[in-house]
Amino acid sequence: MKIQGSYLLAGLMFAASGGSVQAAEVQVAVAANFTAPMQKIAAEFEKDTGHKALLAFGATGKFYAQIKNGAPFQVFLAADDQTPAKLETEGDTVPGSRFTYAIGTLVLWSAKPGYVDEQGAVLKKGQFKHLAIANPKTATYGTAAVAVLTKLGLLETIQPKLVTGENISQTYQFIMTGNAELGFVALSQVMLDDKLTGGSAWIVPTHLHEPIRQDAVILVKGKDQPAAKALIDYLKGKKATTIIQSYGYALP
Repeated sequence: MKIQGSYLLAGLMFAASGGSVQAAEVQVAVAANFTAPMQKIAAEFEKDTGHKALLAFGATGKFYAQIKNGAPFQVFLAADDQTPAKLETEGDTVPGSRFTYAIGTLVLWSAKPGYVDEQGAVLKKGQFKHLAIANPKTATYGTAAVAVLTKLGLLETIQPKLVTGENISQTYQFIMTGNAELGFVALSQVMLDDKLTGGSAWIVPTHLHEPIRQDAVILVKGKDQPAAKALIDYLKGKKATTIIQSYGYALP
């Protein structure tokens, strides 16, 4: 098999240091809200270790179903802590590998500057045709959005205006393209280095929904796979955690 690029470099580095680790690939299921930071982390992970993370993005609930049906994922980065915990109790993970890699933040966002005020009063005014949320049955941020609307006493009023995305990425697209004037997304999708990348937003107070603790875990297909363990270890390191925080996530 021909080895090229960073794989060759990594091999030379390990050989020079007397190591025996070989570059490998790891199949990773990643919650859609974590797309941008994980793409950056994966690039740094490959440069630093030689291992390549093959990323698939989607809704946590859908990944759960795929994993139960034999999908080849070796590592799972969920948008919640319940799903990895459930897989753990069902014997589908490597014991002791689960940990919280990030704590997410829900934000009400519009692509239009000045449209969403900093207190979220735009919701109560109701002067919009569509509000986008992720599917609350499969997406953690969608569940949180419904909790917020319920706690504010607005769910029944706004229900006819809801546009539901398959996951948080599709929800973002609905808002970005103007198919919905505003919607609930992950702060990481609209913020970088503590600055809003565009539009206007209300960062939802955490008391309005359950904490969005996002857990990662090695799945049984990743057992005894050096690249899987290496990725989990890398996520806990300084370079990865710096990237995670730059997208507005908190660390446990």
